[in-house]
Amino acid sequence: MIPQKTNFIDTIKYPIVTEKAIGLLQDNQYTFVVDIRSDKELIKNSIETIFNVKVSSVNTSKMPRKKRRLGRFMGYRPRYKKAVVTLQSGDLITLFEDA
Repeated sequence: MIPQKTNFIDTIKYPIVTEKAIGLLQDNQYTFVVDIRSDKELIKNSIETIFNVKVSSVNTSKMPRKKRRLGRFMGYRPRYKKAVVTLQSGDLITLFEDA
């Protein structure tokens, strides 16, 4: 769990915008990259506070490390935690502004 001094904005890093994540928007599910130390309850409270919506469920997964090569040097990309947040019907998070 994250220490008490951390606020809700530090928990949610950014939304994931992939083809699969955009497909989940039809089911009222939103995908975010979150702090690796955060738990489901903290993620739920953060989403409800920041976006002013009601969350029905939170599913999380820690993504595995991937190898990365830079010239002759091998290394790893940093790990991250992904959260799929399901909202109650009628609630909406606007990720894209209509032009």
